[in-house]
Amino acid sequence: MEEQNLKRIFVTGATGFIGAQLLKSLQKEGHQIHALYRNEGKTAAIKLPGVKLFKGDLLDEQALMKAMKGCHEVYHLAADATVWNRDKNHSHRYNVEGTLLLVRCAAASGIRRMVVSSTAGILGPSTGSAVHEKSPPPSSFFTAYEASKAEMERRLSEQHEDWPELVIVNPTRVYGPGLLSESNGVTRMIKQYVEGSWRLIPGDGKSPGNYVFVEDVVEGMKLAMAKGEAGERYVLGGENISYNELFRIVGELSGVKKRLFHLPLWLMLAAAGGMLGLAKLFGIRPLVVPGLVRKFSHNWIVSSDKAREKLGYHPLKFREGVVLTLNWLRSEQKA
Repeated sequence: MEEQNLKRIFVTGATGFIGAQLLKSLQKEGHQIHALYRNEGKTAAIKLPGVKLFKGDLLDEQALMKAMKGCHEVYHLAADATVWNRDKNHSHRYNVEGTLLLVRCAAASGIRRMVVSSTAGILGPSTGSAVHEKSPPPSSFFTAYEASKAEMERRLSEQHEDWPELVIVNPTRVYGPGLLSESNGVTRMIKQYVEGSWRLIPGDGKSPGNYVFVEDVVEGMKLAMAKGEAGERYVLGGENISYNELFRIVGELSGVKKRLFHLPLWLMLAAAGGMLGLAKLFGIRPLVVPGLVRKFSHNWIVSSDKAREKLGYHPLKFREGVVLTLNWLRSEQKA
């Protein structure tokens, strides 16, 4: 990349699954990166040449202003995506109020362009045809995370004149090489299947979802920064496939064929309800909550046609992404 095109870029959520991959991609292009972090123990993978780390969070105005100083662009990926929190306002505080504070700080810092990561979950389930950016919003959401992201988008749509140009991206179910965190649950599931510890399929396995390779999401975010229209949102998805198809493809490409058991929805809801009860009583973090079970029992057929047409976004087929993911998992096992 030519030197005159290199920029100083602020990234939030840089220690997370997608954020770390975005940071590495921008760093390889030669940009100077300012990265916000909360936990020093999670920064090892992003301590790279040209990357400057700043301790703080989305509610710390002083830290945000310090980290953004001298930057030209902002990628905002930090969010509270936990499945449950004893504090019911936690998601709203970070995902809505934190984002609004970040935007105000960006405006005060003279930053004119910003990509904000949301989620395709706010589009709601599909009922026949694929959901897309202009689909009618659902009347309710399955999780506090989705509800807070929908509110975040609503508040950002009230664009103020002095705000930076805001472009929103809505990734679907992201998988691929990187941190095996909650937000990389699909890859964790693939890993556990190959190792023999994942033996379950939700319900009848016929419910489709949309799966996108992490490097495609990173590329989509960069395209949104370069070409996206201010005030617009772009769904960054991949291929629509069912759970049955997912495990068939993973089994075929990995050479691992395991018998899988279909877990009835009522049993999943009962188990999730039990975990939620324990969480409320003892503060034990649940693996899953009833809202998530209900969510993944619906059809989630998603269209990324707008991003393809307007941004030049070209995601991999699921099979291609799985090959790369399996290769990475094997290399990690040997390391």
